[in-house]
Amino acid sequence: MTTASISDLRHHVGEAVIVQGWVTHFRSSGRIHFIIVRDGTGVVQCVFKHDEVQEPLTTETAVTVYGEVRADARSPIGVEIAVHQLVVTGQSPDYPITPKEHGTDFLMGHRHLWVRSPRQAAILRIRAAIIRKARGFLDDHGFTVADPPIITPAAAEGSTTLFGIDYFGEPAFLSQSGQLYMEALAMALGKVYSFGPTFRAEKSKTRRHLTEFWMLEPEMAFVEFEENLSWQERLMEAIVSGVLQDCADELAVIGRDVVPLARVKTPFPRITYDEALERLATLGMPVAWGEDLGAPHETALAEQFDRPVFVTHYPTALKAFYMQPDPKRPEVVLAADLLAPEGYGEIVGGSQRIHDLELLQQRLHQHQLPDSVYSWYLDLRRYGSVPHSGFGMGLERVVAWITGLEHVRETTPFARTLNRVWP
Repeated sequence: MTTASISDLRHHVGEAVIVQGWVTHFRSSGRIHFIIVRDGTGVVQCVFKHDEVQEPLTTETAVTVYGEVRADARSPIGVEIAVHQLVVTGQSPDYPITPKEHGTDFLMGHRHLWVRSPRQAAILRIRAAIIRKARGFLDDHGFTVADPPIITPAAAEGSTTLFGIDYFGEPAFLSQSGQLYMEALAMALGKVYSFGPTFRAEKSKTRRHLTEFWMLEPEMAFVEFEENLSWQERLMEAIVSGVLQDCADELAVIGRDVVPLARVKTPFPRITYDEALERLATLGMPVAWGEDLGAPHETALAEQFDRPVFVTHYPTALKAFYMQPDPKRPEVVLAADLLAPEGYGEIVGGSQRIHDLELLQQRLHQHQLPDSVYSWYLDLRRYGSVPHSGFGMGLERVVAWITGLEHVRETTPFARTLNRVWP
């Protein structure tokens, strides 16, 4: 007898199989019992014709089912199981999550169980597909994955909103970005990327922020600003088209309208920061030159386009010390934020990096950052410096956008927010 996953049962019609999983629903009709079982790959109806079930089959009871797979046109997966024997391998009395309405705080407090629900499982499968498509795109285009450290001696962007740790008597921080290290690796390997956790200690309560999140960070030697934008839009198109192709069932489970996603095709529109301010002024949302764009501004701008839009050439004072000023206009930098449609804000941020040693030293001093801490980073400009660029994609924001979620807390298995570090 073959042990089979539910997603593969259609290949075993007429065969005897073993399926292991958990009960989601149980009902009886006379001597016939109908049991819905999930195993992480799908759900299947199991028909049990004995007089009674020996043990209670409550929600999330773990079972091993022995039976024959038979075709069933009414089934979403085209088959059901005629049960010969059912063994309870783990009982589940008083399962706390019921069909009744539960508050978000209750569900997040029971996140270890909430992830079993069809909607949450679908979201996590889409997250996995996004990761798979992103890495596949970069791997297929000559990028080498390389891992920066998570424990760092200084902030990547000079920020003070970091998680400090005691590193054997010396101060250190949890990384807010692997970018500086990725620049070093790009000088060795050409095109590289990292994918891993990052941490920011901002006391933010917005629906877009987590304190622990995952970043995809490509970095490329001999790549300048326009080519950097091209890599970003091609990557995003590959991710979205891949999810539409591979995750149709999951998108249906969460009720996502896929029409806006189908419009995500290159090239993406580009507007400068100056043009963004002009557009906002016509909408009655004036922003003074030199001020950053907030979430309402990003949403208003994105609503004017049917696909992600780049906002480029931000004021130098708004951006990190390492960003290359525009040679034609030094008060702005060769940087861009990619704004997602439907009010999801920035999902990618990138720039051309400063490759001139003297200019980088000036920028460090302007930001009151010590040369000693960044001496290794300055070495990259001392020894064979070249123009180079990169970007960071926030995974959870991309998941939120593609799935149409209201809050990023559901985009990751166990969210870490300002007020939650459990479970």
